Amino acid sequence: MESVIRPTFVYLFVLVLLRLTGRRTLAQITTFDFVLLLIISEACQQALIGVDNSMINSAIVVATLIGLNILMSLLKQRSRWFDRLLDDIPVLIVQDGKPLKDRMYEARVDEDDVLDAARENYGLERMDQIRHAILERDGQISIIPRH
Repeated sequence: MESVIRPTFVYLFVLVLLRLTGRRTLAQITTFDFVLLLIISEACQQALIGVDNSMINSAIVVATLIGLNILMSLLKQRSRWFDRLLDDIPVLIVQDGKPLKDRMYEARVDEDDVLDAARENYGLERMDQIRHAILERDGQISIIPRH
């Protein structure tokens, strides 16, 4: 039973931590973020396996983690509340060329992030060329240009 409880706790703990870091953290993974994920996985390894290094225990841990992932996706499909809890909702961060500073601050997005997305997708260079910018559920920024 410990082989199921340990990975369940670690899975939920890491899920909550990643959720608290915000959408932008995972949307644009940097070298720093990648190194951090590797260190987190190494730090969690002992917590997942415990003292039992057998193949059976490893198989139970892997099956538990995959089962939890499937369970989370099913819960998200069936419950709008749970879906919002895990992935949040899209957030308008620029309206009529004006940055909504409080929303941007809360989402840890700055004007450079918005302008990067505008430049990459539409070749826009200034904030006043943007009608709306939306921080999507996956952390990407959608740009709706002015016409």
